[in-house]
Amino acid sequence: MRRLRSDFAPSTAPGHAVITGGSSGIGLALARRLTSAGWDLTILARDPTRLAAANSELMQLRRNPEQRIVSRSVDVADDEAVAEVVAAAIAMLGPPALVVASAGMVPPGRFDELPLEAFQRAMAVNYFGTLHLVRAVLPAMQQRGSGRIVMIASGVALVAFYGYTAYASSKFAVRGLAEALRSELAPDGIGVSIVYPPDTDTPMLSAELTSRPAITSRLAGGARILSADAVAAAILRGIARRRFAITPGWEMAGLGRFHSLVGPVLHRWWFDPLIARARRTGEDRRDGRWLGAARSFAKRYIARWGALP
Repeated sequence: MRRLRSDFAPSTAPGHAVITGGSSGIGLALARRLTSAGWDLTILARDPTRLAAANSELMQLRRNPEQRIVSRSVDVADDEAVAEVVAAAIAMLGPPALVVASAGMVPPGRFDELPLEAFQRAMAVNYFGTLHLVRAVLPAMQQRGSGRIVMIASGVALVAFYGYTAYASSKFAVRGLAEALRSELAPDGIGVSIVYPPDTDTPMLSAELTSRPAITSRLAGGARILSADAVAAAILRGIARRRFAITPGWEMAGLGRFHSLVGPVLHRWWFDPLIARARRTGEDRRDGRWLGAARSFAKRYIARWGALP
């Protein structure tokens, strides 16, 4: 199997990396590149079948036979379970030099149509799942006195819009956590990065597109969709440059720099007029398609997946 160029040139030799959501999407793309660069990996994800497939693929990408790949099935919303598997991984592979919180979920839909559990689960996975991972790895990283923690947010953590009340709220919380931790952990020699990817070609996006409101798709339709590997490459370049905010693609780069100025303009001159026209024509509820659809989708999504990947 072809090894991937890592685009990551750390000042120290490859070490131990811990990645949640490591069985697919951005997490797996990062795992591929790090494995090809010689890193030992712990990949955590909820779906045992996907996890086993990812582990098998990564074993074939190892640069040398001494590299170790550990995979464990865990729900990141369960703080005790996360603490247990992380402790076991650290005992086996040593304190992590790199930690990536990539597990996530997107329950799309209008605020008045989503069930309460959609908001609760989004916070449990996206925010508390990140928090649980950081709490689990931090003592070992502080003892080591170095390393980097990377949190995967979203472009909607910069500018949120229609259809993402549950998702954006959880990702804004991740953004706040990263910004506060950045200053707290700097004296310990630990860096923090937050990533604002655009729509990325992943299983999570595929699931989302089947049920997000038509207006949401129109608002997001002008943005370019990046491959998971392109996002992973941008993340590793950002880490190598010790960047706090990592914004893959030129659109996210501009939004990352100017979101406080661009956001009001987008809402007033693009989002609001488009939404108003859709409401006048009944597009947002045409044929009853979206009335209650988000609610039923969210319940099925949570029951089946809990989190993707």
